[in-house]
Amino acid sequence: MVVKRSGQREPFDRAKLVAGLRAATKNRVGVADRVEGLAAELEDSFRLSGPEVTSQAIGIAVLERLRVVDEVAYLRFASVYKGFEDVGDFEREVGLLTKSTEPKRRDD
Repeated sequence: MVVKRSGQREPFDRAKLVAGLRAATKNRVGVADRVEGLAAELEDSFRLSGPEVTSQAIGIAVLERLRVVDEVAYLRFASVYKGFEDVGDFEREVGLLTKSTEPKRRDD
């Protein structure tokens, strides 16, 4: 079962997961053909976590997986999931996506 933000519960619908992944990976070479496998991996992880999963946990899991698989697909999904309203939202997310923290130097 999926627990929505409103508290409403509904059965997990794999087709919705696949549709979201397909939209995010559309025309992405080497990624679009992996949608079914990604959906299966995600669905398995949700089942292992228990009988219920929140819609928020699903969205975050998809984002985490897409971030590793394809950054453009990640941004596409993030723009819908996080409700981007302007180019500044994209800029912020790209900054977070590309941010790398260098290890602190120790002065010995």
